[in-house]
Amino acid sequence: MTSEPLLRLRARPLRIVLAGHPNVGKSVLFGRLTGRYATVSNYPGTTVSVTSGRSIVGAEVCDVVDTPGVNALRGTLSEDEAITRRLLLEDDVDVIVQVGDARNLRRVLLLTAHLAEFEKPMVLVLNMVDEARAHGVDIDADALSAFLGIPVVEAVAVEGRGIAELREALGRAAVPDFPRPAADATAAWAHMHAGRYRRVRARRTARLQEKIARASRDPITGIPILIAVLYVFYLFVGVFGAQTLVALLEEDVFGRWINPAAIAAFGWLTAPGALAPVTALVRDFFVGEYGLITMGLTYAVAIVLPVVTMFFLVFGFLEDSGYIPRLAIFSDRLFRAMGLNGKAVLPMVLGLGCDTMATMTTRILGTAKERLIAILLLALGVPCSAQLATILGILGGVSAAALLTLFGVVLGQLFVVGFLAGRILPGERSEFVLEMPPIRLPQFRNLLVKTVWRVRWYLGEAVPLFLIGTALLFVLDRAGGLTLLTRAAEPIVAGLLGLPRQTAQVFVMGFLRRDYGAAGLLTMARDGLLTGSQSVVALTVMTLFVPCVAQLLMMVKERGWRVALAIVAFVTPVAVLTGAGLNGAFRFFGIGF
Repeated sequence: MTSEPLLRLRARPLRIVLAGHPNVGKSVLFGRLTGRYATVSNYPGTTVSVTSGRSIVGAEVCDVVDTPGVNALRGTLSEDEAITRRLLLEDDVDVIVQVGDARNLRRVLLLTAHLAEFEKPMVLVLNMVDEARAHGVDIDADALSAFLGIPVVEAVAVEGRGIAELREALGRAAVPDFPRPAADATAAWAHMHAGRYRRVRARRTARLQEKIARASRDPITGIPILIAVLYVFYLFVGVFGAQTLVALLEEDVFGRWINPAAIAAFGWLTAPGALAPVTALVRDFFVGEYGLITMGLTYAVAIVLPVVTMFFLVFGFLEDSGYIPRLAIFSDRLFRAMGLNGKAVLPMVLGLGCDTMATMTTRILGTAKERLIAILLLALGVPCSAQLATILGILGGVSAAALLTLFGVVLGQLFVVGFLAGRILPGERSEFVLEMPPIRLPQFRNLLVKTVWRVRWYLGEAVPLFLIGTALLFVLDRAGGLTLLTRAAEPIVAGLLGLPRQTAQVFVMGFLRRDYGAAGLLTMARDGLLTGSQSVVALTVMTLFVPCVAQLLMMVKERGWRVALAIVAFVTPVAVLTGAGLNGAFRFFGIGF
């Protein structure tokens, strides 16, 4: 096929779609091609985000689309894979740029065979050739290009190497011209031709790198490494992000400057007159106790944004270092018992930063059943950073036994519910196929770019949810709903749970804002209103309690109202009955902390 159709003047920009396995550098390559001119939006009719931007190739303006990473484009597909397939089938796709890991040519060719079925011009980019050569792998790109009938470019995207060659190759993109293997023979075909065009020589990989890679997968050394990683993760996200940065933004920036200025700006609405009730209502809607600025914007920007920013930074470091896929493999056996696979560790770890954001990432899981189980477990017992900080802050001063009791009960509930859900809910578990990148030291520039893009996603995707939730709370408060909820919860709190009656209001506030509930319990504990045993009961219930409003809205967005309300209806009694059981056990056995 000639390249003339790609270079002629056209009524619309040339549309280039990037496709490839996860963790092969597609997003870095996308950034190199488009710079900062990019948008993130949901694919029509779905909740899957697709990134697009503009680039200049030669004298032509191009639309570049970065698709979700895929492991296959045939058979049972995850939601991300199904959307990528649908996008590639669209008529306006002019060029498919496959990005592959040069270290694993067999897997690259396996996906090439799938992509060739779309009968569209292609370019193959073999990324991370520097790491491939460090592992003793050399690829004859020219011979491979001649065999496939498409341009093949070697690149190191994080350093910008190969980008100019890719821009030039886009003008020579062609429909793959090689004998198509039968569907049941694709793996053997890829293995044979990978051996033909790849040469392995003496390896130069650092011994330390190999030792770390092996240690992270071995149970004896993997568990201490995981504990160390989680501790460092908590220090950055739970301490520096959730405490230091949040205090700076909430108390100094918003508390001293933004909120007082907003309240002063709406002060003109306090003038007396016939419209005074209406103007006061409008003022309170923006700067009242449940105001869009004083609560919604403050919560989204001053409280959650620092936490998720630090989370994105640390998670990006773990992602680029190659540790996350090894953690997924290490935890696969545990998650299989709950109807999931090792990929579920990703949203679970994300939940330690923000459950709202973690709920959205469940879409990486392969089947609807897996996504539902993961969302259920996140709603049930994965504490966000604000809750985790409160748990450690209160029970850390009580005793180690108190901490172990809480975590033991919560983890036990997660496992039991996951185990039962994996066997009761209909559906299948997807196959666990994961790209295994090398252990390496991430580049700071790449980390910074990824963090900025993810923060921009958060601002566009999650902040509106906080504002909507705040508006709903304002209406509920004015209608007297919050007072009714508190009064209805008091007999349960004081009776079944054996807690002070004012704890009911703390639980209600925990639903509205988890950090409010956490702060309320911390204040009660410091004022001596909670004993050690009561603190364990209260924190256990709050950890297992109904998700916050923002997470509830995200569950609605991902799974719909019926599923979200069904999860709430299940989680609420589980939390209360677990707390009641703890309270009864403490009293019966005379246990006190």
